[in-house]
Amino acid sequence: MFIGEFQHNIDQKGRMAIPVKFRDELTNGAVVTRGIDKCLFIFTKSEWNELAEKISKLPLVQSNSRAFARLMFAGAIDVEIDKQGRVLVSDYLRKYAGLSKQVVVAGVFNRLEVWDKSSWQDYKMKTEKESGDIAEKLSELGV
Repeated sequence: MFIGEFQHNIDQKGRMAIPVKFRDELTNGAVVTRGIDKCLFIFTKSEWNELAEKISKLPLVQSNSRAFARLMFAGAIDVEIDKQGRVLVSDYLRKYAGLSKQVVVAGVFNRLEVWDKSSWQDYKMKTEKESGDIAEKLSELGV
């Protein structure tokens, strides 16, 4: 399970350190793809395979299904962690998420999210202000 929030830097070559706490989970490689809310998602290979299976079963005739599949699959890349615990984040993914030098890696249960530091701070402030409304809506779903 991925939980926690960590600040890291992306170097000039596009490499980013994976927090030490999460490296063991990703020793067999990982998949980085476009996320929702202008961040990147990092999945273990097994989590990626489960998600990919579900996406592949979405109805091809629905435009939202096709759009989501394109978002997830067309932007995805397999990555390996190097000896320094870093992964290479491709240029097009860095541009998609608006990543500058400083990033936040957030553990979100079954995935990591990579955010530009200032975007993450803005997002957190907004959701923290709306936390009561969010909790109320989720209670309707039994959460």
